[in-house]
Amino acid sequence: MTARGWFLFSLMGVVWGIPYLMIKVAVDEVSPSVVVFTRCALGAALLLPFALRRGGLTGTVRAHWKPLLAFAAIEIIGPWWTLTDAERHLSSSTAGLLIAGVPIVGVVLARFFGDTERLGIRRLTGLGLGLAGVAVLTVPHLTGGDARSLAEVLLTVLGYATAPLIAARHLKDVPSLHLTASCLTLAALVYAPAAVLTRPDTLPSTDVLAALAGLGVICTAIAFVAFLELIKEAGPTRATVITYVNPAVAVAAGALFLDERLTPGVAAAFALILTGSVLATAAAGPRRGTRPVPWSARQTSRADGRVESP
Repeated sequence: MTARGWFLFSLMGVVWGIPYLMIKVAVDEVSPSVVVFTRCALGAALLLPFALRRGGLTGTVRAHWKPLLAFAAIEIIGPWWTLTDAERHLSSSTAGLLIAGVPIVGVVLARFFGDTERLGIRRLTGLGLGLAGVAVLTVPHLTGGDARSLAEVLLTVLGYATAPLIAARHLKDVPSLHLTASCLTLAALVYAPAAVLTRPDTLPSTDVLAALAGLGVICTAIAFVAFLELIKEAGPTRATVITYVNPAVAVAAGALFLDERLTPGVAAAFALILTGSVLATAAAGPRRGTRPVPWSARQTSRADGRVESP
C-alpha cells in the first residue's frame, strides 16, 4: 500500500475508533434517531457547500442515483441506527469489538461475488492474526447485552462489509465529496421526522452535545471522505481492515484518558491486530488464469489526485 494509503488507514483507525464511546454517551439522553439525524445533518451541512461549489453534484446524483441510494441505505441509514440502538444495552467496547468482524465478512462477500483482488497466504494470515487479536480483546470485555442488540450489531457488520464493495464496483468514478455529501443529506432527510418526534424535552447536557458534535464533524464529515479515498487507494477488502485497529484504539483511549489497566493480554492483542493489519493490507499478487483484473487491483492515479480505471 502507498504512503497515502497508510496515512488514510491510520487516520481512519483513529477517527472510527472513538465513535462508540460518543454514541454511548449520547444515547443516555437522546434517542437513536436523534443521534443519527444530528450526525448526518452536521456532516451534510459541512460538506454540501463544498460539493456544490465544486460543481457537478446534480449530474452525479442523476447519473448514479441507484448505487448512491444503495450505498446510503447499506452504509448509513440502516447500520447507523442499528448500531446506535444496540448501544443502549451494549457497552461501547463490546460494540466496537463486534464491529471488528467486518473484514472477515467482507472477505466472504468478496469471494462470493468473485470480483475482488486475489487473497494470498500472506493476507489470509494477516486476517487470521487480526481476528485472533480481536478475540483476545473480546474475551475479557464482551459482557452484557441481549439477543436483539447483538443481532443489530451483526446487521451493522453486514452493512459495513457490503457498502465498500458497492462503492468500489459502481461508484469508483464519483468524487468522494459528492458521494459523501449526497448520502449524508439523504440520510438526514430520512431521519428528520423520527428525530422531531423523539426529540428530548430539555436541552441535553454539555457532554452529550459535545459527543454529538464529535460524531458529526470528526467521525462523519472528515472520516467519510477519508474512508472513500481509502477504498479507492487500497480496495474495499483492505479498507475494511481498519476495523481491526478500531478496538485497539478504543482500549488505548481508555488506558490514556480513563486510567483503565493495560494488561499483558491487551498488549498481546495490540501486537496481533497491528501485525495482522500490515499483512492483510499488503498488495495482492496477480490473478491466476484469464479472469479480468478488478478495478481495485489496477487503479491508477491522475495528476489531479483522483483515481480512475485504465
